[in-house]
Amino acid sequence: MVIKVFLATSSGSTAIKKKQQDVVGFLEALKVEYAELDIACNEQNRMWMRQNVPEEKKPSNGIPLPPQIFNEESYCGDYDTFFDAKEDNAVYAFLGLPPPPGSKEAQEEEDEEQEEEELQQLEQDEQGSEEEEEGTELQEGEEEAE
Repeated sequence: MVIKVFLATSSGSTAIKKKQQDVVGFLEALKVEYAELDIACNEQNRMWMRQNVPEEKKPSNGIPLPPQIFNEESYCGDYDTFFDAKEDNAVYAFLGLPPPPGSKEAQEEEDEEQEEEELQQLEQDEQGSEEEEEGTELQEGEEEAE
């Protein structure tokens, strides 16, 4: 799976340039394999990006600005959703990638799984003790009837 980052190499907007640098720099720091696809010099890239950003994610003018991030053909999000995922330590989930072992995201997933298992065990224990109580009550009721 290759992450595709659509960006504009000749953007006049410093805000867009900073956002693009932030995304690319963070992916490099995480050692995530990605491809930069220029929408400024390649009409095919621009059209593909515009067609594949979901309607509900497009701005009111209908033209999504770079950077836009995809996992192969699947839309991940724009800079704002990337930034939110980064703040929540959920970049791998945002990208649709499994977190590497030992990463904070992998640790959080393991913690969640462990909590889920503990909850299931508690529920099973409670069901077992309820059944035992019901069985004891039945036995007491039978003894009293005799």
